[in-house]
Amino acid sequence: MRVTNSMISKNSMTNMNNNKVNVNTLNNQMTTQKKISRPSEDPVVAIRALRLRSNLNELNQYFERNIPDAKSWIEVTESALINMQRIMDDVYNECVAGSNDPLNEQDRAAILKNLQSLRDQVYREGNADCAGRYVFTGYKTNKQLTFPEDEAKTEYFITEKVSYKDIEENRYYNNQVVVPNTPAEVLAGKDISKMPQEYTHKRIHLSYEGTESLTRGDLKYYDETIGDWDSLSNMEVNGGVVNVTVDQSYDVWVAGGCQVGDRQVLYFKETGELILGKDVANQLGSDKTQLSIGYTKKGFAEGELRPEHYFDCEDRTDPNNVVKYTKQNQEIKFTVAFNQSLTVNTQASDVFDASIGRDVDELTNAVQAAIAAHDKVKTIKDMQKQAQYSDAASQAALGEWLEAAEKEAVYADNNMKKLYSKGVGKFQDYKDTITLARTDLGSREDRLKLTETRVSDQQTTFEQLKSRNEDMELSDIIIEYTAAYNAYQASLQASAKANGMTLLNYL
Repeated sequence: MRVTNSMISKNSMTNMNNNKVNVNTLNNQMTTQKKISRPSEDPVVAIRALRLRSNLNELNQYFERNIPDAKSWIEVTESALINMQRIMDDVYNECVAGSNDPLNEQDRAAILKNLQSLRDQVYREGNADCAGRYVFTGYKTNKQLTFPEDEAKTEYFITEKVSYKDIEENRYYNNQVVVPNTPAEVLAGKDISKMPQEYTHKRIHLSYEGTESLTRGDLKYYDETIGDWDSLSNMEVNGGVVNVTVDQSYDVWVAGGCQVGDRQVLYFKETGELILGKDVANQLGSDKTQLSIGYTKKGFAEGELRPEHYFDCEDRTDPNNVVKYTKQNQEIKFTVAFNQSLTVNTQASDVFDASIGRDVDELTNAVQAAIAAHDKVKTIKDMQKQAQYSDAASQAALGEWLEAAEKEAVYADNNMKKLYSKGVGKFQDYKDTITLARTDLGSREDRLKLTETRVSDQQTTFEQLKSRNEDMELSDIIIEYTAAYNAYQASLQASAKANGMTLLNYL
């Protein structure tokens, strides 16, 4: 085959250009320390780089933002639960002491002060927030668990579900002593037929007191035979139907002797109670019945729980803009790793409810009643020593007053001690519930720590993969660049010699 000078020239130019391109490529790699500067140079490297960078960005989001946010949320929740548990411990200890030891005047005053301070703190812990988001209120992170101030015009219609498990025994008292202030009142004496009396009934305590009247249709029970809710007034008990009374005044009922029929149910809006007749209570217990009470609550005090966090309810404050709430599971999940989410919130309804505050209030009221009763006894005894009551008639009358006051004090002490005894079990249950919530929260925190360690390791792994795919070692590039540059210089010299010879050199 004949090789012409033109062919040699073209081949030389092509080889020189290829070597020059190779030198330029390695020069760029040495400058950037990257394998490619544009996707077209190596599509496989480019595609793998995009995938690795995307995964690494996700890992950075999880490790630097999502996981720290989740940890902060859990830490705030745990701190609030610890404080709540300490409060329950304090109330529990008060109940243990009150149920075992006789209390003097100083003890009662100290307990009252302590209970009042604990009552104020009970639900404040439920308003704990993480960066402005309330941690116990489910999806409604912009709403406090409790009302921040008194709201006299706020009105809710609440549907509260209770069951036979909520039936408890409670004591009621009438004919409390009113200490006489004048000699005439003293001489009138205390009517023996109106001495303080104690009555025991079964009741269900609702979450709120000071409610509005309700209709009989708002008081329902779940009828297993029809599989639906029915009016409690249609429930058959011991050969008849339940007599539901919803418009009875509590004060009138107490003044009348705290009477309730065996098949009767009384609803008191003042105290938020259902008083159950003996047969009704037995029937509800034996059938393990669930009840539904729909009532209106207008006006809320500072620190009371917002109903939407616990019940199906309607905010009817503005009649033209009624807001409906449905109680549902509201788990807030954070994505903390690839295809892995973690529930970070603990819902208030799973930890504490209005019954805690109601029970503390009852203990407080019982202590106040005991203090008041003993003050009456002390006042009457002091009156017996006064000169204006030194005559026989006054002394005899004061003796009657003192007998009534001492009877009231005995009832008050007995009621207080029984409430303390009952409180031991109740607040132990509250403590157990909070402990269970802390345990669940702790298990989630442990999972988060394990995930954090794994994501951190994945970050390191993907960084190495990304570097291995994109980066080049400088020492390797220098060696390759030196070889390529020498090849380029050699091609220049060879081309110069080959193209320098023509046919004329041989003529």
